[in-house]
Amino acid sequence: MVSIREIDSFKNYGKCLCVSNGTIEAYVTVDIGPRIIRFGYVGGQNIMCSNRDAFPPKDDKEFTDYFGEGKKWENLAGHRIWVSPEAYPDTYYPDLEPVDYEITEYGAVFTPGVEKENGVAKTLEIKMDPDDANMQVIMKVKNISDKAKKFSVWGLSVSEKGGCLIIPMNTKDTGLLSNRIISVWPYTDMSSDRIYWGRKYVTLRQDENAAEPIKLGFDLDCGTVYYCLNDDIFCKRFDTKHPYAEYPDGGCSFETYTNENMIEVESLSELKSVQPGEISELTESWSLCKRPCDIDFRNDSSIENMLSKL
Repeated sequence: MVSIREIDSFKNYGKCLCVSNGTIEAYVTVDIGPRIIRFGYVGGQNIMCSNRDAFPPKDDKEFTDYFGEGKKWENLAGHRIWVSPEAYPDTYYPDLEPVDYEITEYGAVFTPGVEKENGVAKTLEIKMDPDDANMQVIMKVKNISDKAKKFSVWGLSVSEKGGCLIIPMNTKDTGLLSNRIISVWPYTDMSSDRIYWGRKYVTLRQDENAAEPIKLGFDLDCGTVYYCLNDDIFCKRFDTKHPYAEYPDGGCSFETYTNENMIEVESLSELKSVQPGEISELTESWSLCKRPCDIDFRNDSSIENMLSKL
């Protein structure tokens, strides 16, 4: 059974809505955001990063010229809905105003104010399974402008530090042709020991002592990744349309970014032209489970053995 209740205050985020089925729980901010600021087992650790103070705001002249004096953007941590391609200041909408929400049978729909400057309106919905450790995160972006806009819906889960991300590689045998795309951002050190480049898997370890960020992108056929944090495994699944659809950043349906404070687990919908009044949508399926055995994150056989036991 899914229960839904208001929480007057969570850390320094203000009022939140808590959705729980007794096994897992999700907190969503409604004074600002929205952000899924907590996701985890009831009474357990938080998979999402909820350290708001770790991220300085963006409020330079370029930003305030676009959005107005007194406006600022905060990362806030947690899971947010964005659009790609990323652009500054456009995509950094200052979502620090109250959020409307409507309670549903299995969760709620969260509707922030429309982004008049960008010509889009967003909604975030969570639907929690009543009796297991699964929920859906449904993100919609509507074109409210009078012209077609080309964008991808982007789901970014800013996750707690200290874990390791497992990214399964594409397995299709394409003969003489390549079978995967990997995008690398300019500041990424590909020789970093935080990255393991395996035959079947890539892993990325979050390190709070590492000063340099890392960002990677992949055309992930399987649409499934795993973030292992202590004994919990956060699995994110999403549909992909490779190789038939266009995706941002050279063809990426999955991206990850990490610095000393967090690691992001990001999915992207296809990059397409959205007509005035049309809605583009991205759905992620989230699940939690306990790590079934020891694992060496720099060994394909060890990774495969653990995943086979989930």
